[in-house]
Amino acid sequence: MSPDRGRRRPSLQKGIVILPSTFTLGNLFFGFYAMVAASRGDLVWAGWFIIFAGTLDMLDGRIARLTRTGSRFGAELDSLVDAISFGVAPAFIMFELFFDDGSWSWIVAFVYVTAVVTRLARFNVEDAGEGKRYFHGLPSPSAGMLLASFYPFSQTAFFGTYLSDLPWAQIAAVSMVLLGILLVSHVPYAKVPRIGLRSARGLVNTAVVLGALFLALSVPRYYFFSALLLYITWGLVKSVLLGLLDRLPGDDPLAEEEDDDGGDRAEVRELDYSELGPRTTRRPSPEPLEEST
Repeated sequence: MSPDRGRRRPSLQKGIVILPSTFTLGNLFFGFYAMVAASRGDLVWAGWFIIFAGTLDMLDGRIARLTRTGSRFGAELDSLVDAISFGVAPAFIMFELFFDDGSWSWIVAFVYVTAVVTRLARFNVEDAGEGKRYFHGLPSPSAGMLLASFYPFSQTAFFGTYLSDLPWAQIAAVSMVLLGILLVSHVPYAKVPRIGLRSARGLVNTAVVLGALFLALSVPRYYFFSALLLYITWGLVKSVLLGLLDRLPGDDPLAEEEDDDGGDRAEVRELDYSELGPRTTRRPSPEPLEEST
């Protein structure tokens, strides 16, 4: 090994380590600038900035796992940033839309932000326990992007023709409270499916993701709000139906998922779902993960 090559390795490793945090700080930039845009009355771009933040949030955890550079610092930074980008910023957008009337209606936005930070705190207490197939409760990026994408959706021809006469201020208030309940609930929500080319399941997942990407780029004002609303509603309805029919899955929905494409799993963790008292044992995670959609 040459001396030059040996000297370059530490700096290269350091560069890889800070890469996930760079995406996280990009998430923070878009979340903060969404509030700047909303304060200037540009609610369309404010919504898109939250969508950009969600995209970066989805990427930073995957990059950390791919490069095996996950850290407790990264997990804590991600949670703090998510509280702004998917808690405070969407609540501020909804405040500018519906609750800027001088009354106590702003309390609705505060309730939503409270639910987001509570959900993120619980996520960290559970060893940043991102399930392999499901999230434990509604993930905060999904809730935040749903609220943020409402205004771009409201500017479509379909909304103007069929939905514009509905009492949206009241609907928004009820929806934010319901989202807050789902954020701190135990309802399992599915992750973005893993793509791959080595199995039938991987191929199907790849086709679904590519189709979603095509719609997101071609009709974004229709796609994001509709897709997120469907995702949130289906997760709740599915959980209720399985509970009523006593057909909950036999395996743990937060357990390790088999990798159809033969890839390595970066982490193995055990979560304690007991609600009868404090945990007595806790196994630290080797690579804490960030919450993403």
